[in-house]
Amino acid sequence: MVIKVALAGPRGKMGKEAVATIIKNKDFLLVAVLDSKKDMESIGDRVPTFTSLQLLIEQTEPDVLVDLTVPSAVFDHAMTALEYGVRPVIGTTGFTDLQLDTLRNKVEERQVGCIIAPNFSIGAVLMMKFAQTAAKYLPNVEIIEMHHDQKVDAPSGTAIKTAQMIQQTRSSMEQGHPSEEETIQGARGANVDGMRIHSVRLPGLVAHQQVLLGGEGQLLTLRHDSFDRASFMSGIVLSIEEVVKRNVLIYGLEDIIL
Repeated sequence: MVIKVALAGPRGKMGKEAVATIIKNKDFLLVAVLDSKKDMESIGDRVPTFTSLQLLIEQTEPDVLVDLTVPSAVFDHAMTALEYGVRPVIGTTGFTDLQLDTLRNKVEERQVGCIIAPNFSIGAVLMMKFAQTAAKYLPNVEIIEMHHDQKVDAPSGTAIKTAQMIQQTRSSMEQGHPSEEETIQGARGANVDGMRIHSVRLPGLVAHQQVLLGGEGQLLTLRHDSFDRASFMSGIVLSIEEVVKRNVLIYGLEDIIL
């Protein structure tokens, strides 16, 4: 069965890469793109462009909506898609807990799948799983995430998801000296259940993360680097293939990578 795919955000760097990937895949058919501009020269006449998601769905009837837009738009896109029975695959981070709960309730109501992936890179997901396992034995953890300077949210969704996964195996604890004091506010980074997350934003970076796990006389470093956005495409393909088989909300590809 060929999966009919629509894509929101085709002009971004991730969007352009995803468009090319979907078009090349013989099991997918790119039926439309959603964009604020009507004319999409890079796609040509083969794929129609819509500025309204509702019209896009009504006229092209996609099975899946891949959304690579921005946090301010993606929640409404996902809710609209679910209402029409279209399965969202979301690569945008920055959802609130309330938004996640609302999406989960809508998924249960409509009985269609939804995948939210803080990171589509298979290597990054493996790093997160390895960190979750290691933190059971080395619970003193610091996360350093590094991204390009146009990223609007900090910390990254990958760093937050990594911390959430580690919380499942690591008991809550404060790290460092009990009398530790920041002489410059923020020097120790964000505090998540005692773990520290540090965000770096610089031109030239794409997406990089280190998880440092310290123990007596030892340091374990887990690191993943995405040097090109092509690294995220295998996860997008996997998500499209999997979301049509499921009727639940999946937050993170670690739940479908065994």
